[in-house]
Amino acid sequence: MRPTRPLLIILLLISALTQQAPAAETTIIHCGHLIAVPGEPTQSSMTIVVTDGRIDRIENGYPTAADLNLDSETQTVDLREHWVVPGLIDCHTHLTGQYVPALERMRRRMQETNAHAAIDGVANAHKTILAGFTTVRNVGSPAGTALALRDRINQGIVPGPRIYAAGASISVTGGHADGTNSLSPVLRPEQQDHTMTADGPAEARKAVRARVREGVDLIKITATGGVLSMTAAGVEQQFFDDELESIVEAARMMGRKVAAHAHGSEGINAALRAGVHSIEHGTYLNDESIDLFLKTGAYLVPTIHAGKFVEEKAKIDGYFPPAVREKAAAVGPLIQDAFGRAYAAGVNIAFGTDVGVGAHGTNALEFVYMHEAGMSPQDCLISATINAATLIGAQDQLGTLEQGKHADLIAVPMDPMQDVEAYQFVDFVMKGGQVFLNNTGAQD
Repeated sequence: MRPTRPLLIILLLISALTQQAPAAETTIIHCGHLIAVPGEPTQSSMTIVVTDGRIDRIENGYPTAADLNLDSETQTVDLREHWVVPGLIDCHTHLTGQYVPALERMRRRMQETNAHAAIDGVANAHKTILAGFTTVRNVGSPAGTALALRDRINQGIVPGPRIYAAGASISVTGGHADGTNSLSPVLRPEQQDHTMTADGPAEARKAVRARVREGVDLIKITATGGVLSMTAAGVEQQFFDDELESIVEAARMMGRKVAAHAHGSEGINAALRAGVHSIEHGTYLNDESIDLFLKTGAYLVPTIHAGKFVEEKAKIDGYFPPAVREKAAAVGPLIQDAFGRAYAAGVNIAFGTDVGVGAHGTNALEFVYMHEAGMSPQDCLISATINAATLIGAQDQLGTLEQGKHADLIAVPMDPMQDVEAYQFVDFVMKGGQVFLNNTGAQD
């Protein structure tokens, strides 16, 4: 069936607005200061040669195309006044949503569909890559919206970061991420089996397998209650231990890692004992939690960004419903301190913000919050590159600027090893050899 003329016009307009120029076959990038492998010393006066979207080699000095025996049509980018680092990775995003005040949130629940979320995702993905985040884990989205966004970005149809998508989070009935919470039975949408909730080990296993069938890259569960769910059920453990174990085992058999939303200490510890690969938030982690992190090698994805957001919004009358406001006021102020204790104890940290709670495109604020809690600038960058890539399972492709890896890199105008606010002033973004932002004013 051919599209109608108005639809065809809309599709053509979208294509024109989002089409990116094809990446040059070879690009030479002159870097004044290069942090190719976070944790290693900054190098001065270096050149990265990118071919077909990957790093071909890194040379000393500023050789020209002729010096390198390359075609004269080779593109050259001048970043000699900048600090160049690997593309940043955010391990906790929700690209297809944005938290809004209570009344507007209810209106959207009543009037909007997943199509709105999909369109929001396109806009938010663009904001994210312009902020210097070339890869994200999207850990929760309605239906297949994030999966479709991932695929269209990979196909070059819309601009955005690489997405590792979890699809819809798995929750217990009535738990955090049960989308029917607070709705009248008359208004509850019809739900397919195991699209969101699972009760008992058998249903938990089936929910994992259903996600894999949908095409997810990882499994996201809500191991405890959450702040923004419309229920006064607290933030402690909600899955039984045998359900958690079933989820992790089923995911392992299907080749997927498990990310566990968890605030309360009992829920954190139960999830870690079950073998999850990351704890998202970790607000009430205790000494036992830290021991389990160190024993299992699991990562903490702190999301201080979201904690700051809900703490501030809880002060505004009417912004949150009463059940949410109480949780936000209690939980928000604690996340930064929990992160600081975990970091000091040597827990693996992977950068994550929970944007979609806070505003998309402001991801780099997390660096400031982590640094305030005691994390060194060097470890801040490691958390958003090497550690994040390792958690995702893509350390052989991402996280450092080395031969053969994806040419994902950004440039900032000041030394991020001296000031972590540098990441809020990104001037250049390349993903897979394709330039998405160049505000340097310097390009041959």
